[in-house]
Amino acid sequence: MEILPSLISADLLNLETVIKNLDPHCDGYHIDVMDDHFVPNLTWGPAFVKSISSATNLPLHVHLMVQNPEKWVSRIEFKSQDTFIFHYEATKSEDRILKLINVVKALGCKVGIAINPGTPVVKIFDYIDNIDHVLIMSVEPGFSGQKFIPDVVDKVKLLINQRNSMHLNFKIGMDGGIGKDNIAMLKHQGVDQFGIASAIFSEKDPVAALKNLYQ
Repeated sequence: MEILPSLISADLLNLETVIKNLDPHCDGYHIDVMDDHFVPNLTWGPAFVKSISSATNLPLHVHLMVQNPEKWVSRIEFKSQDTFIFHYEATKSEDRILKLINVVKALGCKVGIAINPGTPVVKIFDYIDNIDHVLIMSVEPGFSGQKFIPDVVDKVKLLINQRNSMHLNFKIGMDGGIGKDNIAMLKHQGVDQFGIASAIFSEKDPVAALKNLYQ
């Protein structure tokens, strides 16, 4: 099980210190990029992502909740360990998705597809042999602190069955409403990686909260 603190809920005025404190205890960081078009919220641009990247040697999952993910390929500097995650709902066209996957791979980093709670997971089955990561949204994208949507758990089994039948090794991630009350269950169901915001950063001691989640 890997946990990537979602920095959207961190103390932004002291983010370098936050990362320094969390670095020894986590597997990387989840970075939500929102454009106020695909979702009704606005977060960070390329310069901010670059600053985060320079503050850690851990992998970054750059989760692009944007209307035109193609425009972000050349805007953000990715390391080979990082993952460019775009939304199926922002693309939908098969040609567009395949082209974007290939363009991202040419950068030398990893590529993932995110799906909203209401999107059937079978919609991305045609692409999972070309990607490294599937991110299941367990809340509606756009805002931190929402309640977990239980129905999305069914998608995990479908993905695992498809992964096994095709002999693939992509990672299954989940993002939204995850904390001490459900993380053990989700790990047991087969989720590999978790993007977690409020359950870490709403606590007085984020490092202790993170350690408790691993336990």
